[in-house]
Amino acid sequence: MLKKIIWTFSIVIGIIVLGVAGYGYYLYDSVKDTANSIHEPIDPERDKKVPKPKVNDEEKLEPISILLLGVDERGSDQGRSDTMIVMTVNPNKDSMIMFNIPRDTRTEIIGKGFDDKINHAYAFGGTKMAVETVENFLEIPINYYIKVNMESFQDIVDAVGGVTVNNRFSFKDGGYNFPEGEIKLDTGKEALAFVRMRKKDPKGDLGRNERQRQVIKGVIDKGARASSITKFDDVLNVISDNVKTNLTFEEIKDIQANYKEARKQLETFEVKAQGTYINDIFYFIVSEDERNRISDQLKQHLDIESSSATTGEAS
Repeated sequence: MLKKIIWTFSIVIGIIVLGVAGYGYYLYDSVKDTANSIHEPIDPERDKKVPKPKVNDEEKLEPISILLLGVDERGSDQGRSDTMIVMTVNPNKDSMIMFNIPRDTRTEIIGKGFDDKINHAYAFGGTKMAVETVENFLEIPINYYIKVNMESFQDIVDAVGGVTVNNRFSFKDGGYNFPEGEIKLDTGKEALAFVRMRKKDPKGDLGRNERQRQVIKGVIDKGARASSITKFDDVLNVISDNVKTNLTFEEIKDIQANYKEARKQLETFEVKAQGTYINDIFYFIVSEDERNRISDQLKQHLDIESSSATTGEAS
């Protein structure tokens, strides 16, 4: 069954995190109730030890980091985080960084003491283990997480009225024709077909990830404009049923008010990795140089000194 997670991420970023304050006073109570219903702290003890950044201080706003987890949870099955996207937002530079961590990346699973695919961390220990494993891999603190279940895509894309993307090359897939250049994806089904294609893309998974990020940016832009949301009640219902986050309602409001300009300067990149088999299992191996390069870039964007970049000190 095709994963639909990335699209829900788009809505969470575009509507909840970077667009929610544009909803108008008449929706205040509905949005507040939804935000309260999806609030889920990572771990009470962790929250006591790791102070959150200042997102409402007029004198000093601090950069934030967000881990987006797309999970396929069914029944009692914990599921795995099939999509992991890291975002850093710097309100002082009005800029954002966003990139995918390949789900087959081999790294230490924090709390287990052995190396495995990074997406297995969620299966082993839920949100807390996934967050701490990403923190260890990147050597930065993760301030917030947004976890989305896969069953929540097409209605939300329809609710924001579609998105505009810049297609690298012409292709057909899923019964749709996607010409090269700037195109409008009018429906959720069309948007799904746009990003699901992989075999016709010379870049394979990397090309698909690039199209995912384009759609995310498109939804951020649409979600930041209340006039683009045609079915707000439907959006809130889908979010309530499929999203969990440690963002509080007040933090959501403050981030929207103080960080929304950062969406206009969005940088994306790919993690360079080498595919290989270890004991007949496929992994992506990220070199130490590549991992350090990414870590240093994120630390700079988060205004973290490299010398104090361990998870605990940086937090």
